[in-house]
Amino acid sequence: MADDTLTTSLLARIDDWARPLLTYYDDHTGERTELSGATLGNWAAKTANYLVVELGLAPGDDVVVDLPEHWQSAAILLGAWWAGAHVHVTTEVDAPRVAFTSAGGIDEHPDAEELVVASLDPFALGVADLPPGVTDYASAVRVHGDQYSPPRYSGPALDGTPASDVLDTASTQASAEGVSAPSRVLSTREWRTGAGILSSLIAPLSVGASLVWVSPTPDTDLAARAASERADVVLD
Repeated sequence: MADDTLTTSLLARIDDWARPLLTYYDDHTGERTELSGATLGNWAAKTANYLVVELGLAPGDDVVVDLPEHWQSAAILLGAWWAGAHVHVTTEVDAPRVAFTSAGGIDEHPDAEELVVASLDPFALGVADLPPGVTDYASAVRVHGDQYSPPRYSGPALDGTPASDVLDTASTQASAEGVSAPSRVLSTREWRTGAGILSSLIAPLSVGASLVWVSPTPDTDLAARAASERADVVLD
């Protein structure tokens, strides 16, 4: 519906919560992390609860997500949208309510009211020795519940675009590339920009597909990876 959050609409497309929804590969480090719909949803719920209960985030508040492609980044995006946040993926936002970044990006967000660092660790281990006033994402969200009751929200969801428009554009792009509910999509396309997040992360989820995302090396055999993951659509 028009006043559902973006995450509410995306999770409504899941027909089997035990099925892998996001599989993340970093072939530079050897990481492979697979999250079912239930597991990714739990991480998103913890993130939303942290934002609302601990930080007092209100629907429409600005949240910056300055992170590379990673399963933690997906959980943060989904959690922020679920809380009704207006998500930006640029550092050029005046005084955002919350900014999520990596350890290397701390100095890029001096005006954020709350600065949260994601470790991007395969096992969601925390980041040690952070400066005062900077929060470790993994430690902060673990204590929060993995169920969430979202608000009704129809405002901007991603870089000024309402959730309903983001969803419509994403599902149109997915259909144009042959992605549908039964699909398992293997992709190497970026999703750290607004356009990339829409077309490479939201699009497959918007039609109920699952995503295998790969950060490849020159030696990565994408055809073999697609076969091993039973992916029927490859986007690179």
